[in-house]
Amino acid sequence: MNVEFIEALEDLERQRGIDKDTLLEAIEAALVAAFRRHFGTAQNVAVRIDRETGEIRVVARREVVEQVEDPATQISLAEAREIDPRYQVGDVVEQEVTPRAFGRIAAQTAKQVVLQRIREAERDLIYEEFIAREGDIVTGVVQRVQGRNVLVDLGRTETVLFPSEQIPGERYRPGDRIKVYIVEVRKTPKGPQILISRTHPNLLKRLFELEVPEIHDGIVEIKEAVREPGVRAKVAVDTRDERVDPVGACVGPRGIRVQAVVAELRGERIDVIRWAEEPEQFVANALSPAKVTRVILEPETRVARVIVPDHQLSLAIGKEGQNARLAARLTGWKIDIHAESQAQELLARADEWDIDAVLAGVGRDEGGDAAGDAGDDLDDLFAPGALDRAREEAEAAADAWDPWADKPAGAAEDAARDGTAEDEDGAGEDAEATATEEEAARGGDAAGRAPAAEDESGEGDAAGEGGADEPGEDADGDAEADQRGAR
Repeated sequence: MNVEFIEALEDLERQRGIDKDTLLEAIEAALVAAFRRHFGTAQNVAVRIDRETGEIRVVARREVVEQVEDPATQISLAEAREIDPRYQVGDVVEQEVTPRAFGRIAAQTAKQVVLQRIREAERDLIYEEFIAREGDIVTGVVQRVQGRNVLVDLGRTETVLFPSEQIPGERYRPGDRIKVYIVEVRKTPKGPQILISRTHPNLLKRLFELEVPEIHDGIVEIKEAVREPGVRAKVAVDTRDERVDPVGACVGPRGIRVQAVVAELRGERIDVIRWAEEPEQFVANALSPAKVTRVILEPETRVARVIVPDHQLSLAIGKEGQNARLAARLTGWKIDIHAESQAQELLARADEWDIDAVLAGVGRDEGGDAAGDAGDDLDDLFAPGALDRAREEAEAAADAWDPWADKPAGAAEDAARDGTAEDEDGAGEDAEATATEEEAARGGDAAGRAPAAEDESGEGDAAGEGGADEPGEDADGDAEADQRGAR
């Protein structure tokens, strides 16, 4: 080796960032291994490379001792002082043992070591670069598609976009530029392994940070984001400045900002909602675009009961439950959605129930078994057949009710005697009414036999009208009127 070799190492240090001293130390260690392999010595040897000239020297290292036990690694004090009188027991004596044919071996070994170190240094540099970008997005170029795997070029390295991290239905062609999220960077013997994704929720957050300056500046904050990749996503945003509308800032003028994100995700629908500290309001916002009438929380079970207008029920649930499912993931609450009619129809049958108490599972009337049983659990309240069961319980309670249970003794017998007397009086009145009807019928037959001319002249009408003021003629006038109606 010579000065040109040292200059080549300096060039590598400038271009690749590989330290020259590190390379020289690696070459020295490799030459020691090569020397032992080729010459089969048991000596404790070391290789010295001059940092200026590149000259290589192989030296044997032996320890100075009083009595030699291993001549390959030890030397007596007398022999050591023949070399240099200053040696003492415990010192190490170095003697050059460089073989004549060692130059060719050294060159081959140096070449292999340098190439290996270059590869390792590049791997370390790539690892350091991408470990700093873990959790960020990068732009890659599709190199080729192998089966369902997509090979993506990230600049200084390549990685694989696995099928589980691809947006369903998305097609990749060589040369396409795509943005990917760096999920994890691992250091392996074969180099850094970079796991990228197109389905991670944080990809959505980082895309909004690129498109919305208010998010990049920290004025608007993305609290949470959930996705069903390629189909729909929900993003909850809040603001640190009340003068800035976080939803409007993310949507942008005429929706230009959110549309840029949608285009990058190949048409994935995005709902931007306002984050709220109150769970009730946050759950109601999360079900957007549906309008929520009421939200009732059960903190013990982390269940949110949501009531929506009847015409908003399908919108709140979404296609195949998609809207409700994303809202539940966004808020962290299990969401049960019910139409207003489901609650109102049942509550209308129990006027004494408090709607708030019933929806919470407790009736207003603590002593009423029907109210308590029907409102004991909100799941039972909206379960299939709940209305029929409530109706049956109400009818059973009405049948079992005794109106005289709280009355004094003998009250029922007195009421029964009073009722019998009233029945006898009513029977007499019915008999009198029957006699009057028979008399009126006989008067009607007599009037029917009267001459027809009398009817035409109108005297019958006059007699009927006058009879209204004279006793005993009332029935005759009514009978004549019935006879004319019959003709």
